[in-house]
Amino acid sequence: MVESVSPGQQFVKHVHDELVALLGGDTREFDLSGKPATVMMIGLHGSGKTTTTAKLASRWKKSGRSVLLAACDIRRPAAVDQLRILAQQVGVGILTPNADETVPQIGARALAHAKENRFDVVIFDTGGRFQIDTELVEELKELKAVVNPANVILVLDAAIGQESVSVADTFNKELGITGLILTKLDGDARGGAALSVRHVTGCPILMVGLGERPEDLEVFHPDRMASRILGMGDVVTLVEKAQTAIDEKSALEMQEKLMGDGFSLDDFLSQLRMLKKLGPLENLLEMMPGAANLPGHVRDSFGKDAGREMKRTEAIIQSMTPKERSQPSLINASRRRRIAAGSGTQVREVNELLKRFEMARDMTKQMKKHRKKVATLRALGYHGALV
Repeated sequence: MVESVSPGQQFVKHVHDELVALLGGDTREFDLSGKPATVMMIGLHGSGKTTTTAKLASRWKKSGRSVLLAACDIRRPAAVDQLRILAQQVGVGILTPNADETVPQIGARALAHAKENRFDVVIFDTGGRFQIDTELVEELKELKAVVNPANVILVLDAAIGQESVSVADTFNKELGITGLILTKLDGDARGGAALSVRHVTGCPILMVGLGERPEDLEVFHPDRMASRILGMGDVVTLVEKAQTAIDEKSALEMQEKLMGDGFSLDDFLSQLRMLKKLGPLENLLEMMPGAANLPGHVRDSFGKDAGREMKRTEAIIQSMTPKERSQPSLINASRRRRIAAGSGTQVREVNELLKRFEMARDMTKQMKKHRKKVATLRALGYHGALV
């Protein structure tokens, strides 16, 4: 077996294993053993700290825990309002500051409120700066001394690259962070910053942010990140995303429609929306093995360009009447002009969509015939290769 592996493949495997070790080896988790469990979120402006706070709250709420958010960012304009809106969106509790209340006082009151009302988790969303300064560090130290959090989590913007290393190092020396969350890995960054930050601080990376939606926060798996860094894809995460976003019953129902004669533009639209649940297409492409070796224009056609095309297709179908969606043959020239005007597209684009839909329907018909042929031959006892 080893002899069949090329020296190049052996080298990649060795590099992959070393990266996994440098990234922490095993997947780590938050310490949620406290009553309540306490999580202090820290980070610079623009790192996505407040949004990540809400994502964590949403995640833990879905697992059956009651969560309280403590608004401890009293300097950034509208920070409290932002957290309040996010708390309402994900359906968790929030404690906001009173007039003239200091950050340590807010923290102490939030902790007491969480204990009194038996919240499972309290998350302290703290203030940030564009750069680390003495005032910020002292404020965070005072809050930490009052609430004694089991988790001190640094939220880092992966897109800033190696600058994140010095930020993480300073916060770790001053506050003693227990874990890291890397955000904005949905851009061009593959996670190289994760390698440097993990090495310098020695702190485990707990989660990564891959988008703006509450569900776009994933547990950090060192082996999967190593594969992404090396451009080897991440099929396991891709499958997990599909299992989470698309329920089995809906997938089976869609399969039956595809194989039947009643496949309509409404079903076509449902397929698109099912695909959108998996997240931006460019993110999905990063998880495909070998995608890193594709030419730039091909990657764009499957990524950002495909995302724009999906939005255009959705707008065109939504501009059709229910009868037109179920019977596309009714769509004549005048109807096509109306649909184009209603969707803000060109008649040419409407024509292209209808043509693609007919091609998809023809393909499903061919697949159906092939399945019938295979079933008949199997029933007759033939078990050879079928083409």
